Amino acid sequence: MRTMKLLFASALVFLGSASLIAQPKPWVAPANFKSMTNPVAKSEASTKAGMALFNRNCAACHGKTGLGDGVKARTLKDFPGDFSKAEFQGLADGEIFYKTRTGRGEMPKYEGKLADDDIWNIVNYLRTFKK
Repeated sequence: MRTMKLLFASALVFLGSASLIAQPKPWVAPANFKSMTNPVAKSEASTKAGMALFNRNCAACHGKTGLGDGVKARTLKDFPGDFSKAEFQGLADGEIFYKTRTGRGEMPKYEGKLADDDIWNIVNYLRTFKK
C-alpha cells in the first residue's frame, strides 16, 4: 500500500513538473513599447485597412474573429491566442505592436514585411475583437 502511494505521489510530481516545462514563457514587451503611443488614429479607415491586413497575414492562424481558431491553428505547437479575452485587450497598443513586429517562435516577425503604419492599423483592428 505504501509503495502504491509513493508511486502515485511520484507520478503526480512528474506530471506537474512536465506541465510546467511545457508552458510557454510569458511574452513581455520592453518598457519603451509598453509606453508607446499608437501614431495611427483609430478611425474607420484604419480599422478597415487593419482588417484587410489581418485577413491576409494573420487569420490563417488566429482565425477570422481572432479566437485562435484559424485553419493553420491545429498544426501549431502553441495556441495562437484569443484576441477577444480581457488579458489580450488589456495590453497596451505598443505591446501588441512589438509582438506583431518582432514575432516569437511560431509567430512570424513582420518587421520588414509590413510597414509600421500597417502594423498599427492591425493593432487598431484587433481592438474590435473585445467581447
